[in-house]
Amino acid sequence: MTEGISKSPTGIDGFDELTLGGLPTGRPTLVCGSAGCGKTLFASTFLFNGARQHDEPGVFVTFEERPVDIVANVDSLGFDLQSLIDQSKIVIEHIAIDPSEVAEIGDYDLEALFLRLEFAVDQIGAKRIVLDTIESLFSAFSNPAILRAEIRRLFDWLKQKGLTAVITGERGDGSLTRQGLEEYVSDCVILLDHRVENQISTRRLRIVKYRGTAHGTNEYPFLIDEDGFSVLPVSSLGLGHQVFDERISTGVPDLDAMLTGGGFYRGSSILLTGVAGSGKSSLACMMADAACQRGERALYLSFEESEAQTVRNMRSIGTNLDKWLKNGLMRYIATRPTFYSLEMHLAIMLREVGKFQPQLVVLDPISAFTGSADISEVQAMLLRIVDFLKSNGITAVFTHLANVQQAETDAGLSSLMDGWILLLNREANGEFNRELYLLKARGISHSNQVREFVMSNDGIHLLEPYLGEGGALTGSARRNEEARARRAEVGRLAEVARVQDQISQRRRRALAQIEALRADIDADEAELKRIVKAEDLYLRQSQQDAAEMARGRGLDLPAGKTKQD
Repeated sequence: MTEGISKSPTGIDGFDELTLGGLPTGRPTLVCGSAGCGKTLFASTFLFNGARQHDEPGVFVTFEERPVDIVANVDSLGFDLQSLIDQSKIVIEHIAIDPSEVAEIGDYDLEALFLRLEFAVDQIGAKRIVLDTIESLFSAFSNPAILRAEIRRLFDWLKQKGLTAVITGERGDGSLTRQGLEEYVSDCVILLDHRVENQISTRRLRIVKYRGTAHGTNEYPFLIDEDGFSVLPVSSLGLGHQVFDERISTGVPDLDAMLTGGGFYRGSSILLTGVAGSGKSSLACMMADAACQRGERALYLSFEESEAQTVRNMRSIGTNLDKWLKNGLMRYIATRPTFYSLEMHLAIMLREVGKFQPQLVVLDPISAFTGSADISEVQAMLLRIVDFLKSNGITAVFTHLANVQQAETDAGLSSLMDGWILLLNREANGEFNRELYLLKARGISHSNQVREFVMSNDGIHLLEPYLGEGGALTGSARRNEEARARRAEVGRLAEVARVQDQISQRRRRALAQIEALRADIDADEAELKRIVKAEDLYLRQSQQDAAEMARGRGLDLPAGKTKQD
């Protein structure tokens, strides 16, 4: 909050951030716009939240609608205004002015109105007040001098009472209001706009001026629905994004393996680009399923398929999303892209993110917006949501329908992405086969190989690249080449086995021959030993016989001598 400027929070989501605290305390704020743009609901929300959240009683002065109608209108937004009225925290003062019953005279003033307002303010000690609408108060008077004097007097009276006031006014021709003076005497002027382009309506808010303080000056989309009045100041975001070192799985182990360290960084923005039927939505669902398996919340925003159709389709690849939808870890929102304007889609998406607080968000597909809006507007919208998700540390997955071999997205989003995966269907040999290209992964070393992308009953698999004689092969060509290679390998192994058997047989025959020769040698050696031994015995026996003969003749000859000697 800026020093010296006291501000009163409105409690309106996003608006207090734009104004750095809320509306100027004790000063009048003009909320102007055409019929049906939400002026009364803005003022009611300001008054209701002041009484309920900040203990600041308020007075609602209506010059058109009856109190019972106002209570019923805000009840549709979830505001129990009647309970605050019963607790004397809010007073609704209905002042009906019939122009036909009012005579305009030169010295006419609003003294009676001030007395009535002062009584209502003092009755509950009001700190806030709403006047809806100022045109009804001055509808009976046409004298510009009186109008200007009384308008200034009314605004001065509100300041003197120290009331934080919201005054609603109808849009005029060439000016913000019909009288054209309120915008100059107000300390804060807020313009609400409800426009219709291409049969699609959009509500936008702009802070025209805010004395004494900084504030957002762009146009911002706002919503009015069952959750009340909310503004999304997404265009004021900068580049101060939170950075994570943690890796998270894509739900496809083969894809994680292509990223050194496994998976993308948490908080990354990942773009899945591909042709129709290439598996973009299936891969996005696998990432959401992986987040839920980690116990994290996943928000799936679909612009083409219903929840039931997506759940059924994912069962065909063995993924059950229904259990996550039932236990609250996944939320699925399906909306036609032409149902809202781009800004309204953005507002709804960011509001749902704020309510569900997911760790992963899927937008499937972002290309659905390119056919119904100008490409520059689509780029601006997508830039805002990318910045919003990154600033909140939310991992984002975007799918985008691309033309065949398209290396750029129609929405020009690829440069904003931390990761980019391209999926293509390749025609070869009369059939289409899916291929995956990991084109980009900031801060992560990754594989540059083209992988065949296969979906089966047990999930998604990325097959290792198979290089045949004609290059990388996929599908039937891959299977045929693998079968041919297997047959060639079987033949090669059979030939090796045959040669090995032949060699083994020759070796056995050679060994047998060696054994036979060795047996012959052993036999020869044995025969030689026998002959040597027999010769030795013969010689000994001859000597013995000679000695015996010598003794028989009566000769005692020395051993070794004969008679001739």
